[in-house]
Amino acid sequence: MTESLEYGETWVYESLLGTIPGVRVSSRTAIGIQFLGFEAAILVVAAIYDLWAAVVPGTVAVVVATVGSWLMLRFSRAVRELPTPTAYRRLLFGSSIDVVLGVIAFVALVTYLFVVDPRSSEGDPSLLVDLFGADPPALAVGLALLVLWDVVYRIGTCWWASVVGLWRAVTYEFGPESTRAYQRIDAINVGFAAVQLLIAPFVVDHAVLLLTLVGHVVAVVIVTTLSITVQGRRKTMEAASIDHR
Repeated sequence: MTESLEYGETWVYESLLGTIPGVRVSSRTAIGIQFLGFEAAILVVAAIYDLWAAVVPGTVAVVVATVGSWLMLRFSRAVRELPTPTAYRRLLFGSSIDVVLGVIAFVALVTYLFVVDPRSSEGDPSLLVDLFGADPPALAVGLALLVLWDVVYRIGTCWWASVVGLWRAVTYEFGPESTRAYQRIDAINVGFAAVQLLIAPFVVDHAVLLLTLVGHVVAVVIVTTLSITVQGRRKTMEAASIDHR
């Protein structure tokens, strides 16, 4: 990244490139590399193993991850442009809870794909068999897991941002301009969650995955709406208190 930021001021995703000696690229370039690199890998693997049926869902997953990266950067930069409380910044960026939530979600997803789904299919093909055939190539499965981690990490980040946003709204009062800015930031997180619904058509026959995905998005929308509402009410109450004086 071109910005010089200290530890605890960025998402883990943002800080990765800064840890590679001699590598300094813009956010736009990094996002472009992310999309083109994954998409090229998907096309190459599809060509090698004749897995063209997996290209569309794979591409959608890459699009979700890439758009998620862009929205993450918009969210974090908007936060850093405001006079944010130190405790809020540290909790949002420095706690690494976004990674912990991502790891938990990824472990749950892998368990479902390799254990739960094959056992519950009852003669119907599992999701992996649907995508890669009865004898899935190791390279294709490995690439799929890498792309899925990219998506799941962003889902964990989205959830953490919504929870910390609600905590911020309950804990702190801001002036009218800052309040509106925080509400716009929270709205970015709703868009962040909504993009993830692009995956829903590909898991419509897998009720556990579909309900988990939709439930996650609904939960983020509810928590973020509460954050926006609470922050707005605190601003209104503060303004009313000033008027009474």
